[in-house]
This record gives sequence, C-alpha cells and structure tokens, in this order.
Amino acid sequence: MTALVPFPGGGAQASGGGGGDGADASGLNLVSMEEVIVPIIEADRVAGNMRFKLVLEAHDAATAAKATAEMPALRETTVATALEFARLNASGMRAVDAGRLNHDMNAALKAAEPGLTRVLIVEIAAAHN
Repeated sequence: MTALVPFPGGGAQASGGGGGDGADASGLNLVSMEEVIVPIIEADRVAGNMRFKLVLEAHDAATAAKATAEMPALRETTVATALEFARLNASGMRAVDAGRLNHDMNAALKAAEPGLTRVLIVEIAAAHN
C-alpha cells in the first residue's frame, strides 16, 4: 500500500540542487534535496518505508550556495530526523502526518543551517511491505 500526498507547487522547479548559486528566476533562493528513504520499523521489524523530497528555501543566494555546499551534512540531519519521526509516527498502513514531519524538518534543518527560511516537503509517501 502506498500513500502519495501531493502538495501545492509540488511540480515547481527548484534550482541549486546540482550546484550554482541557488537562486531561481523568481528571485527565490531554493535548494532541492534528492529523495530521502527511511525504513518504518514496527514491532522490531521493517514494516515498510517512508520516502520524501525536500526543497530548502534560504534567506539569500549566499545561504543557498552554502546549503548546496553543505548538502551532505544537511542530508545527515534530514535522515536522522526522518528516522526518529518514522520510529515514532509513521506506518505503512496509514497516511503520513506531513504537518508533523514538516515541523520536525524545519526545526532540525534551521538549527543545522540558521540561514534557511523554511523547509518545503514537495513529495511524501509511505509504503507497507
């Protein structure tokens, strides 16, 4: 069973994921993160997985460039936060609480990179094995 939650603007193009200064044509400073997949553990066994894609919005182009350069560390923070979220709140049998995940990701990634304005979840899904 897979639950896919579309978000407004989910098909929006974000620059900065592959390098460059991170500013797009509209003046936003967006940095996309490659898809993250974490296991959902229930009763000491892998019951499924949760996958999602994030776009990081930075205060300015310099912060977007810094976030692009620090992407491995930001992904590490993202994975650690997602693992904890999945352990406590996710199931392959029900919809993911995207609001709670968004809150957790914003708190963790803003702490890791204070120049971020917000973290946007552009795609999320949970699947049961």
